[in-house]
Amino acid sequence: MSSTYMQWAKGHVDVKYNLAASGVMNYPLSMLPVKVEELEITGSSFYGYPPLQEALAYHCDVETDQVFSALGTSFANHIAMAALLEPGDEVLIEEPTYELLISTAQYLRASVKRFPRRVENEFQIIPKDIQKVISKKTKLIVITNLHNPSSALTDEKTLRHIVRIARSVKAHVLVDEVYLDAACDQSPQSAIHLGKEFIVTSSLTKVYGLSGLRCGWVLAEPRLVKKMWFLNDLFASIPPHPSELLSVIALQHLDTIRKWSRSILSKNQITLKELFLTRKDIQCFSPGFGTVVFPRLLKGKVDRLASILTQRYETAIAPGRYFEMPRYFRVGFGSKPELFRTGLQNLCRALDEL
Repeated sequence: MSSTYMQWAKGHVDVKYNLAASGVMNYPLSMLPVKVEELEITGSSFYGYPPLQEALAYHCDVETDQVFSALGTSFANHIAMAALLEPGDEVLIEEPTYELLISTAQYLRASVKRFPRRVENEFQIIPKDIQKVISKKTKLIVITNLHNPSSALTDEKTLRHIVRIARSVKAHVLVDEVYLDAACDQSPQSAIHLGKEFIVTSSLTKVYGLSGLRCGWVLAEPRLVKKMWFLNDLFASIPPHPSELLSVIALQHLDTIRKWSRSILSKNQITLKELFLTRKDIQCFSPGFGTVVFPRLLKGKVDRLASILTQRYETAIAPGRYFEMPRYFRVGFGSKPELFRTGLQNLCRALDEL
């Protein structure tokens, strides 16, 4: 079992104008107030590095024993599923979704069933669609919030409805919230505060441009978190300590990083509306926040569009076939504003050629 999306994505990181990236551009190390003498190669990082556990608990407004610090959100999702599932257990996953959620569940030998996020509903979750497919065998419901690939926001009312459905069969709900802070002023509280059945994953990667730190986390009941720590002995064991130290510093200065990130996203949102969203050859839902949009190509083939972009314009988009919707493509707008503008102009030129 492997991820076709990840194999594709890792081969498209060297283009000059990377509209396929779903996160905010890399935050420069030089902007973090850190001195080399504050870093050490090795530390007391056994079942959580205490200062990082405390910083994450404060950031998420939970207790430290509710936090498993993970190497990024994808690994957080993996270990959360591994702690909950046995081979043959039933998992309900939204459609479309991030491919790695499906391949991880399949790798763990779960039985995967789907419920739709429909374009005509602006990719919102309709709880009755979950009710239609849930069964007594269901152990886990998996969603992304903000939705990957559309940036649709699932509100608290819907989350409470979902957890009531899960509770009826004694299932958990896994919510990948790695993009949630990109909803800016519309960001609701984390789902972890809405019921013990919720398990939340996230990281500093997508919204804060801190991918290289690999600072991710799982929020869950203490008994599940303890199980994850022991499972981690089979996977990653002890994380790189310099990354833990830098993550603590980043969390201490997250307000500054957040302002930097929001400035980039707000500038690029203006460019997106100005150059792209009014085009007649695409159909695009945009909530006005997030880090990505997911337009439908009304004429022509997305793979042909992607090929024109890479071959003639040094530009990449994420084809919708990696999100189960081959007529669509994902555009990220977290890059440097001047690069984003040029990349989007290139996309418009390629659409004209198509």
